[in-house]
Amino acid sequence: MAKDSIAPAYWDGQEMLECVSVIPEAPNVSTFCFVAPSGATFDYLPGQFLTLELPVPGGPLHRTYTISSSPSRPVSITVTVKAQPGSVGTQWMRDNLRPGMRLKAIGPAGNFTSHHHPADKFLFISAGSGITPMMSMLTYMYDIGRIPDVVFINCAKRPSDIVFRQRLEHIASRIDGIELRWVVEEGDRYQPWTGYQGTFNQLMLGLMAPDYLEREVFCCGPEPFMQAVREALTGLGFDMAHYHQESFHPSLAEEAKDATADDVIPDDAALAEIEFSLSGVTQKCNETDTILSTARAAGLNIPSGCTFGVCGTCKIKKRSGQVHMVHNGGITDEDIEDGYVLACCSHPIGRVEVEI
Repeated sequence: MAKDSIAPAYWDGQEMLECVSVIPEAPNVSTFCFVAPSGATFDYLPGQFLTLELPVPGGPLHRTYTISSSPSRPVSITVTVKAQPGSVGTQWMRDNLRPGMRLKAIGPAGNFTSHHHPADKFLFISAGSGITPMMSMLTYMYDIGRIPDVVFINCAKRPSDIVFRQRLEHIASRIDGIELRWVVEEGDRYQPWTGYQGTFNQLMLGLMAPDYLEREVFCCGPEPFMQAVREALTGLGFDMAHYHQESFHPSLAEEAKDATADDVIPDDAALAEIEFSLSGVTQKCNETDTILSTARAAGLNIPSGCTFGVCGTCKIKKRSGQVHMVHNGGITDEDIEDGYVLACCSHPIGRVEVEI
């Protein structure tokens, strides 16, 4: 680097991201690659997610997607999305987002990362587009040059639905220590399949990773799939303290984290009042209403994604008052101590003032 050159700063979320490429990965699956027009680089942990503000008809829509690229390649950032039936945001991206277009983004954020749980051996289990955080974490392990010990299991409907298959097989062919295991429900008509077929179960797990009891497990996919994985591991005597999962859908099995005192419970008969200090608006509501729903009723927009306390998109600063907040990991204890709350899952107790 020349003496008078200046290393680009890290992207701080203020600059819009520019889409530079759209790559088809599998049926209904595409990877969108973004850069910061200023040349800023990206700093995040492998496995974290990004929230995009999508200009869909009728107003902006915020959707959260796991980052599929690795921070070891910081000049760009990618999300890989699958268009599910009825998905508004993802379908808009596939139909409209093209190179040269720019979007607002929030993040990166999230705690689903191998960086927080270092181990000698890992077991990555995913289904469908749940493969994206695993791709980010494995790419990082590959790029840093050390020989990892990873059993990588991905389940798909059919062979043609496996996302990143060629790239993963290339990585696994270059270094020892990465074992790939594919599971499909059915074969493709013109493509013979000689791997595992059926529904992922305990028997498959024992064959794929005989030493699973010694591994740190990361799981991502639809909630029924993750529930099946949890049940399989529990039934085999696995220490679930070494199990980690990522989901942007509510889980009845997942215990919510209560960020307020146990004796502070919203009363559906009690009235509350929220002052949105930066907007000069004060709105009455019930204690069982959330700050997010109250803001919308007042005509104010708080960016939000999951709406149940996972993604952290709706984090705002509370100036005064008390709230009852039950979240699912979308905010850190440090942020709570600094006065931040998640609008989607915070209920006002009496009068509350927030910076909106």
